[in-house]
Amino acid sequence: MQPRPVDAAYAGDVSPALAWQWVQAGEAVMVDVRSDAEREWVGYVPGAVPLAWKQWPGMAMNPGFDEGVKQAANGQKLVLLCRSGVRSIAAAKRATELGLEAYNILEGFEGDPDGDAHRGNRGGWRHHGLPWRQN
Repeated sequence: MQPRPVDAAYAGDVSPALAWQWVQAGEAVMVDVRSDAEREWVGYVPGAVPLAWKQWPGMAMNPGFDEGVKQAANGQKLVLLCRSGVRSIAAAKRATELGLEAYNILEGFEGDPDGDAHRGNRGGWRHHGLPWRQN
């Protein structure tokens, strides 16, 4: 498993399994950029740094993101997780602008919607059986 390179806007895309491998090996810090509400209602990855890119309701930008992501990195590469892998790309681009090595986790926490518009059946962190919890 290798990162999938992208343009120079951020370091690349990684599979959920590779992201977890890096985190377990102490090679990366996972940052969950979903909103507090998403993590509370849908589930979260134990040990991931909770740092919303945008906050619910209204999905306003988190004014503390820049400082929070710099603190989270603490000199390590970052793997960024959101619901489907869209917000985490934007967050990875911003982290890169701040001078950090940031990767997007493909498929996100819930994956793409299936034919019935349900998430969790077509890829995603949970679908791959990786660690997660729900309150």
